[in-house]
Amino acid sequence: MDLHLVTYFVAVVDNGGITKAAQALYISQPSLSQAIRTLERRLGTTLFDRTGRRLVLTDDGRMLEVSARRILADVDRAKQKVSAVRELSAGRVEIATFSALSVHPVVELVQRFRARFPGITVRITDVDGPAGVHTALRRGDAEVGVTDLSVEHAGMITIPVLEQELVLAIDPELATGLPDPVTRAQVREVPLVLDLGSRASAARAGDLLGQQNVVVDCAHPSATWAFVMRGTGGTIVPRAVAVQQMPSAAVRALDPPLLRPVGLVLRAGEPSPAAAAFITTATNRSPGA
Repeated sequence: MDLHLVTYFVAVVDNGGITKAAQALYISQPSLSQAIRTLERRLGTTLFDRTGRRLVLTDDGRMLEVSARRILADVDRAKQKVSAVRELSAGRVEIATFSALSVHPVVELVQRFRARFPGITVRITDVDGPAGVHTALRRGDAEVGVTDLSVEHAGMITIPVLEQELVLAIDPELATGLPDPVTRAQVREVPLVLDLGSRASAARAGDLLGQQNVVVDCAHPSATWAFVMRGTGGTIVPRAVAVQQMPSAAVRALDPPLLRPVGLVLRAGEPSPAAAAFITTATNRSPGA
């Protein structure tokens, strides 16, 4: 059943006849009469008793009226939901990232986004490194990835956001005698707590690894920070993470500096309104820029 026929039918009921309904709908009376006859023909029944001056619903017409009003109400609610999403007063954006970036910069990016668009829910999926971000995007499990841009992202759109300075965070007692900045060779003499299961992290820390200086291979950032705070070893983290999560740790810059470009990655095509808003917020662009 065509939606416009349902609309016309309800208008005739509400206005008590073809003439007033046609005026309310801004269509000609013959067109509306033809539309009602078409609806009756398709349903195989008579909807109005036409014996008097005013159209009166038949029993079948009254049954259709209940369904017709429900249909129009459902359509109206659907339109309101779509409008809310497009106006960014409701909806959801789905993001894929991995543990190394889960605190910085993801928390800051989401906080900034939520401050501007409090009606949008953010869903964050934890994946296994940059390759996991790609998989989540290809499967449709997420629309935007926050990832390490030093890794190749073939077939994807990449948007730079920031560059992290990676530093050595270490218990002050273990840091005794370590200069600031500390050379890569000196780091190879320091016991480290790292996630060697992440190929991207392991590759980035490659020339910081000695024969036996990785004393704990840990994939959980919160546990890594606890190991550092208890003097088990140092770790390589963004400076912001060292300052925020390990305030009592000694922080040493690396010589030469170790930098990690971080950005967004997404599939080609038009992003959803919520995803587009997240991208705009993450890159500090004004809406529509």
